[in-house]
Amino acid sequence: MFIDLTVLITPKMVTDAQGNEKKALAGHLGTHFDVMNKEFPLEYVERNAVVFDVSGVTEGDIEISDIDVSLVKSGMFVAFHTGFIEKEGYGSKRYFKEHPQLSDDLIEKLLDLDISIIAIDCAGIRRGAEHTPKDQYCADRNVFVVENICNLKALLLQDKSREFIASTYPVKYAGMTGLPCRVVAKV
Repeated sequence: MFIDLTVLITPKMVTDAQGNEKKALAGHLGTHFDVMNKEFPLEYVERNAVVFDVSGVTEGDIEISDIDVSLVKSGMFVAFHTGFIEKEGYGSKRYFKEHPQLSDDLIEKLLDLDISIIAIDCAGIRRGAEHTPKDQYCADRNVFVVENICNLKALLLQDKSREFIASTYPVKYAGMTGLPCRVVAKV
């Protein structure tokens, strides 16, 4: 079975997003990679993947102790279901400014485990002034951040082990810090 993890973009969502986030243009609209100054490797198109349900974390950052880190293997696509995109909806000011975030310790642990992709169902793995530097830090370690994915709850319902195959297809743009992409899960 295939599950599309890509946000469906409507004209209203474009207007809302561009009214609330200056970077929500072609490269950073909807589901996208923050590639920074790197090129997305073709071998990252298909990755073994795991999704973690962290929707119960409502106070503070999402920490290492909130996931079963033993499920994370080298080269993986690691997704986080916060539930925020379903609760808030894509494009509002709150969506871009008040979303859940991963702790620095958790991000560092994922990088140490040599994963390929971090995916999250909100506007980023860190908020505000920390967003771009943390994306660059990950990119410098050959880890790409996919923002604004959806339908992760469907994965959690389908596969209790939370493992799947992630296929990610970025648009072939050059000189951009964001690449819109289609992300599909195979369970």
